[in-house]
Amino acid sequence: MRYDSITEAIGNTPLVRIDPAVHGLRTIDLYAKLEMLNPFGSLKDRAAWHMVRDGLDGAAERGETVVELSSGNTAKALALIAGLHGLPFKSVTNRMRIPEIKDLLLLLGAEIEELPGRSECLDPTDTDDPLTVFHQQLNRPGSAHLHTDQYFNPLNAEAHAQGTGPEIVADLDGRAPDFFIACVGTAGSSTGVASALRAHDPAVRVIGLVGEKSDFIPGIRTIDEVQEVGLFDPGTYDTIEAVSADEAVEGMLTLLRRCGLLAGPTGGAAYFGAVRHLRALDEGPAGRRTAVFIVCDRVESYLGYLRQRRPDLLGRPPVKNSVAALTEAEVRAAAVIEVADAQKWIEDRHPLVVDLRGPFAYAALHIDGSVNIVDELFEELLRGGLPFGKRQPVLLACPVGEQSARYAALLTRMGHPDVRSLAGGIVAWRDAGAPLVRD
Repeated sequence: MRYDSITEAIGNTPLVRIDPAVHGLRTIDLYAKLEMLNPFGSLKDRAAWHMVRDGLDGAAERGETVVELSSGNTAKALALIAGLHGLPFKSVTNRMRIPEIKDLLLLLGAEIEELPGRSECLDPTDTDDPLTVFHQQLNRPGSAHLHTDQYFNPLNAEAHAQGTGPEIVADLDGRAPDFFIACVGTAGSSTGVASALRAHDPAVRVIGLVGEKSDFIPGIRTIDEVQEVGLFDPGTYDTIEAVSADEAVEGMLTLLRRCGLLAGPTGGAAYFGAVRHLRALDEGPAGRRTAVFIVCDRVESYLGYLRQRRPDLLGRPPVKNSVAALTEAEVRAAAVIEVADAQKWIEDRHPLVVDLRGPFAYAALHIDGSVNIVDELFEELLRGGLPFGKRQPVLLACPVGEQSARYAALLTRMGHPDVRSLAGGIVAWRDAGAPLVRD
C-alpha cells in the first residue's frame, strides 16, 4: 500500500482469532483487535488524529500549541502529528508514571508540564484544583492552544464509532460480535465501538473493565477515577468488572508467549477480563457466539513497569518487602483510622505522617507536618527494611486510602507495631473540613 502521509495509515488494523487451545473456551470464538499496529503504536492514534485534524489549518500561522492532558499514548500520537504539521506539542499532567513514555515524549520534542493536583488524575468537579483550573483555561476563547480535550471531546468516541467499530463488523463478515470487552480509560474507544456495534445489533453485550482501586494499570482507570471522565456513561456497559494489575500482567504474558502478540498490560487486562467473563457463559453449540477485545498498545513501553512489579520476568531476583507479595487478607487486616480519630491521634501521639502522593499533588495541599515520599520511592525504601524505628507511630495517606492500606499491611508484615492508613485518604480529609496546608 502507498500513502501520501503517515496519518493515512491509521486504522484498518487486523482482527486476529485467539486459538481456543490458549483460552479454553469451547463455544465462543475470541478475537483480538490489534490496535497496537496503528502507525504510532496504539489505539489512541485514531482519537488523536480525529480530534486534531480539523484544527490544523492555520494553527501554525496563529502560533498555536497542540496541548493535551495526557501522559501516555494520546500525548505520543499528538506529538508526532503536531511535528508533522510544524506545530509544538505540550503534555500537561499531574504525574508521569511511565518513564519510557516521558523519555519518548522528550525525544519527540514535546514540552511536558507537570502541574499540582490534589489527586492523581483530573477531577473536573474540584474547581480549586490547579489541574482543573488549567483545563478550564485551555477552553477559553482566544487561547493560544489547540486543545484536543480527550476526556470530554465527543470526537474521541466518534473516531471509534466511525472506524474501529465498523471495521470489527466488516471483519466478522458483516456480523457484530455477541460480546465486546473493553478497558475503560478516557471511555472514548468503549463508548464509540459500543455505539457502532449496537447500531448493527442492539443485542451486543458490552463489558467494561476497570482497575482495582489500589492498583495501577497503565491506560486504565479505577472504578473511582472513571467517574470523573466526561465521556464515561455507565449505561454504555452491561456490566463493569475490575481487573488487578497482577491479572493484567498474567493476561499479557499469555498474549506474548502463547499468541505472538506484543501486547502491553492494557491488552493483557482486556484478555484476562474477557476470558474470565466468558468462561461463565461458555455453553451451547461450539462456534455459536463471538467476542472481541482490543489490544491497545505494545509492551516495549512498559518494561520499567514490569521491572518494578514482576522483576522475575526479566531475570531479576524477587523483590523483598513488596506490596505485590501481600495477600488480600493481609490488606483487609491493615489498621485503618477515620479522619476524626486520625486528628486526635496526631495531636496525642505525634505519628510520622507520610503522604504517598506525587510531589505536585502534595504541593497543592497536604496535612501540616507530613512528609512526602512518593509511593514508588517508599517501596524502594522498604526493600532495605524499615526506614524508621518501631517506636515511631506512622500514619500513611494517599488520594483515597486504598494504596496506603496496602503499605500499612506491608509495614505490619515487616514488624512495625503501630502503623495506620488514613481512611478515604486526603480526599476524605479534605471533605471532612480538616486543615490542609499548601507549599
